[in-house]
Amino acid sequence: MGQSINIPTSGTQCIGAYLAQPAGTPKGGIVVIQEIFGVTAHIRDLADRFADHGYTAIAPAFFDRLESGVELPYDMVGANRGKQLVAELGLERALEDVASAAESISSAGRIGTVGYCWGGTVALLAALRLGLPSVSYYGARNLPFLHETPKAPVMFHFGEKDHSITPEAVAKHREALPQMDTFTYPADHAFNRDGSPSYHEASARLALQRTLAFFDQHLAGAA
Repeated sequence: MGQSINIPTSGTQCIGAYLAQPAGTPKGGIVVIQEIFGVTAHIRDLADRFADHGYTAIAPAFFDRLESGVELPYDMVGANRGKQLVAELGLERALEDVASAAESISSAGRIGTVGYCWGGTVALLAALRLGLPSVSYYGARNLPFLHETPKAPVMFHFGEKDHSITPEAVAKHREALPQMDTFTYPADHAFNRDGSPSYHEASARLALQRTLAFFDQHLAGAA
């Protein structure tokens, strides 16, 4: 369904992105924000799924700023390399690229974001600073930013068995942003990544239902 395109960054460099278009008139646009592993087949599949639900979806390849075509394996070697890349990239540059990706699909209507793991924190920042309605899946780096005033609504999904995000950390989301929905599931980190050992089908299905309802309200239903 999708295609590879290039989008500009804040500098002179362009980065790649995976673009998936719906069959009919878009209900809005969604920037799909990767995990630390790059724009993998899983991330491209997520973009395709949002397109199936009527949204123009784009997944920017943030790592292209550092190294082109990064798709890391879902193992310890890939995770370590991914952590190095996100540390080198930084959240500020990632957020700039989210803004560029959102601008590139602005003709679709209202734009939001959805992010996973590292991307979950980037998605939170997109709501806080860019004013884009966003859904954050298991963002383990969220806590330093919860004091900021959101410019748009944000929804959180966490796994109750996720050792990288404690129940106390989840509670801090509810305390800092009580007006936002924070959901937990009987699952581990990355419970939405089908094909992985941590995938939890029932939790992933329910989280997607809530995510789509969020976007239908704040993107498709926005005046």
